[in-house]
Amino acid sequence: MKKILVSFAIITSCIIGCKTNTKSNDAKTITVALEPKSSSTLAGTATFTEKNGKVTFVAKMSGLTPGIHAIHIHEKSDCSAADGSSAGGHWNPTFKKHGKWGIGEYHKGDIGNFTADSQGNGTITLTTDEWCIGCEDETKNILQKGLIVHQGTDDFTTQPSGDAGGRVACAGIIK
Repeated sequence: MKKILVSFAIITSCIIGCKTNTKSNDAKTITVALEPKSSSTLAGTATFTEKNGKVTFVAKMSGLTPGIHAIHIHEKSDCSAADGSSAGGHWNPTFKKHGKWGIGEYHKGDIGNFTADSQGNGTITLTTDEWCIGCEDETKNILQKGLIVHQGTDDFTTQPSGDAGGRVACAGIIK
């Protein structure tokens, strides 16, 4: 009888006091303002929202030249240089080749291309479980990185940057 009571006490205390691995439904959100660079007139915001283990990224911009532009996460949240070069290269914590998101090898910062309409407005959305906001996994944590909008199109081939042209906007991904 004593063995049964002790086992019951252990099971009961674990049910009451043990942590579970269920994911929280609480969302973390960061919105950053895009700062024009390289004499551009770009304006806009980017929002990163983490919920249920996935980050949804939405950028809305105006003041672009009509056509296709690239957008990437870069190594640093430093946007102090007039040409955005202070943000460093693409964020690549897994040391992969530059490429197209979700196909073969690609940097964690290789978001891709989007189209600006005839009025210079553009939007891009991406949802991924390969990023997090403030987690301890440095191969996923986007905090303290930079977001760069490029003048041109990412060719998904040229190493290490995709030959996307000048940097027309920058934002630090910081709280």
